[in-house]
Amino acid sequence: MEIERRLVLEVVRVTEQAALAASRFAGKGDKEAVDEAGTQAMRRVLNELPIRGTVVIGEGEMDEAPMLYIGEVLGQGGLEVDIAVDPVEGTTTAAKGLPNAVTVIALSEKGGLFHAPDMYMEKLIVPPPAAGLVDLTWPVSANLKALALALQRSVEDLVVVVLDRPRHERLIREIREAGARVKLISDGDVIAALAAAIRGTGVHAVMGIGGAPEGVLAAAALKCLGGEIQARFVPQNEEERERLKAMGGDEHRIYKTEDLAPGKEIVFAATGITDGDILEGVRFFGGGARTHSIVMGHATRVVRFIDSIHLFETGARVTIRV
Repeated sequence: MEIERRLVLEVVRVTEQAALAASRFAGKGDKEAVDEAGTQAMRRVLNELPIRGTVVIGEGEMDEAPMLYIGEVLGQGGLEVDIAVDPVEGTTTAAKGLPNAVTVIALSEKGGLFHAPDMYMEKLIVPPPAAGLVDLTWPVSANLKALALALQRSVEDLVVVVLDRPRHERLIREIREAGARVKLISDGDVIAALAAAIRGTGVHAVMGIGGAPEGVLAAAALKCLGGEIQARFVPQNEEERERLKAMGGDEHRIYKTEDLAPGKEIVFAATGITDGDILEGVRFFGGGARTHSIVMGHATRVVRFIDSIHLFETGARVTIRV
């Protein structure tokens, strides 16, 4: 458990600094500025860590992203780790000042995170009581019945998160016809996955097609929390099919949590940029700021919520209120 014990608090520092930087642009309407600020801060802190980390899920290929690109090596040297990042999940959300924008990272030993290409992925995400009791190949209504049974409630009590996209019109109709309710989101299916796995959020599942990189990040968190993701790649053209094959993927295979996050040591962390279902956003005050994060480890079986005060100015004083 060396990776988790040595890095669990370090990865929080990574997401905290990225959230602090990105939040300076939250609500200003410039999603590129939000993303650039979060990415630069995340890269800077990762390069301070005692690791030799390789980005396996990042901002894109080397020719598409100037930093945190897939294959980039970060750190001062030390522990060999794979890194999956989303410096700002929900760039548009953050730019508009809307809820649930977060910064996210997952680390594992080498080979512990699936190297997913940047393409679409169909996902079914359920909380721990329903793990192993649903199936992505089943009709929507059958999965909702199985989920309701696992949670000891009626289908009418369920809330399913779906990305608000035209491609999901049929899915939304089927969920509603089955009797469940739909919570539409504009972005952010990683934080939605956490909401589904954590009791008391009012979210019970995530369904629909989103990004494959986000699926790997969600799998890392769900493995720590005991929830489940089932997913399959949805390539849009022959070029994506060839790329998927080259990266060892199979569009006909159903991938489960263990396939997307096979690592024995996994650390996952997220920090809120704007207020959301699980995390509060960055709150600035004179001379400092307050952040709210979640961090967890698979091997250590510990989930922490961290409320941090950051003092920016020498001699800054603050009265802490719980």
